[in-house]
Amino acid sequence: MSISVKSILLICTLTSGVAIAADENVEAKEDKASTFAQMFEKSAVSGNLRSMYAGYDQKQAGENNIYATAIGGYLKYELSELNGFSAAAAFATSHDIGFATGDKESKHNDELSSSEGKYSMLSEVYLNYKYDSFNFRAGRQLIDTPLADSDDIRMIFNTFEAYIATYEASGFSVMAGKLEKWQGYDAGLDERWIKTGEDGTLFSGIAYSNDILEANAWYYNISKLTNATYLDAKFTHGITDDFSVSGAAQYLRENEIGNSSTEASIYGLLAEASAYGFTLSAAYNKSEKESGKASFSGFGGGTLFTSMDTMILDEITNDRDARAIVGGIRYEIDNVTTLSYAYGDFDGKADSIGDKAHIVEQNIGLEYNVLKDKFTLSAIYAIEKDKESSAKTENDWNRLQIMASYSF
Repeated sequence: MSISVKSILLICTLTSGVAIAADENVEAKEDKASTFAQMFEKSAVSGNLRSMYAGYDQKQAGENNIYATAIGGYLKYELSELNGFSAAAAFATSHDIGFATGDKESKHNDELSSSEGKYSMLSEVYLNYKYDSFNFRAGRQLIDTPLADSDDIRMIFNTFEAYIATYEASGFSVMAGKLEKWQGYDAGLDERWIKTGEDGTLFSGIAYSNDILEANAWYYNISKLTNATYLDAKFTHGITDDFSVSGAAQYLRENEIGNSSTEASIYGLLAEASAYGFTLSAAYNKSEKESGKASFSGFGGGTLFTSMDTMILDEITNDRDARAIVGGIRYEIDNVTTLSYAYGDFDGKADSIGDKAHIVEQNIGLEYNVLKDKFTLSAIYAIEKDKESSAKTENDWNRLQIMASYSF
């Protein structure tokens, strides 16, 4: 997906995106090879160049403001398909620009290029086999599912070492596989490839879509952590050519494995109305209290309707009832410029020792796309406040991110 904030303003994109893994997993090349040599002669190169600034204005006493500016991107080389077989490799990198980055001792923001100020990784290396509507991919790859996704919102997006089979027919998509390891922004740029559960994650999912309905059912066995079931459905109705409404519901159930303390029941609702370039949206998520336990949003940005640029419901679900409400407005001008605003209120009831949580985040966004969406200039300003504490805490800050990106 294109660079965007994890806000309710773009949840319609997420809902459709989780239906199956990234489109490239099941796309067939139009110009297939007929010999081994032609696999290279008809190969394809693609990539993305990007530069990003991200800085925090900290409100907590004694905390330094941190910032960084980085340049990087990724480059992918893909062989043409021969008798159903193809292969690809991609390299991702991000390097801080020294003069526009805070010093590593006290003012460095490590979100972009790790605490070392640099990050390079062979992010994709896979072998692919396709036969009619069946696809199998083994190796490091890009995927987007509800509890394992690329979350492409910073410099380095997530990729997974995995074995995944996909089948599509008559509006249905079925996927099953195993995730072994992952890397990227959400995995922690200082960690490189880390396990997705002690012995990996087994998962399967089925999705259906037509002009008015999108529905998903997924199951994940995250070894030694939790068994997770995720369901969602979204209905869209076009009243006129310029006016449409949509509604969606979701449910996430996580059952603890052993004594992992990861268990949750989370419900969600989403409503949207779009007319003449404007989109109004409202979303709600509720997590029921599981004594001494917390929820797990997955390997990536998560799929809850109320996820903001930085704040997600997971942050306040430990040992308490919690809910999130997000309202947003988006205005799109000529499919080129998008203005957006979202307000999220995250409230956690008293836990077993009486502690409560109440965090508010606002996201103000601007995105400009030209050259048939090849060039993107975007900015997101996030304001987070801890409403529960009278003193400023780690949840009191303003964050500015500016990004320029070119895809080829």
